[in-house]
Amino acid sequence: MRAMLWVVGVVAGALILLGLLLEAVRWLVIIGVIALLAVIVFAFVKGRQAVQHRHSARR
Repeated sequence: MRAMLWVVGVVAGALILLGLLLEAVRWLVIIGVIALLAVIVFAFVKGRQAVQHRHSARR
């Protein structure tokens, strides 16, 4: 009986830790996607500025 309680306790603890880990991974993925979108937008804006600067330098 005591061994079964230990097994149930260990399994429950493992499931709780797994749930916390998956929740953290989900938030890290969301933060990573937001950061990736920010980098893409920043690169697009900088690229447009460079093109406009090059065109204005020719005139």
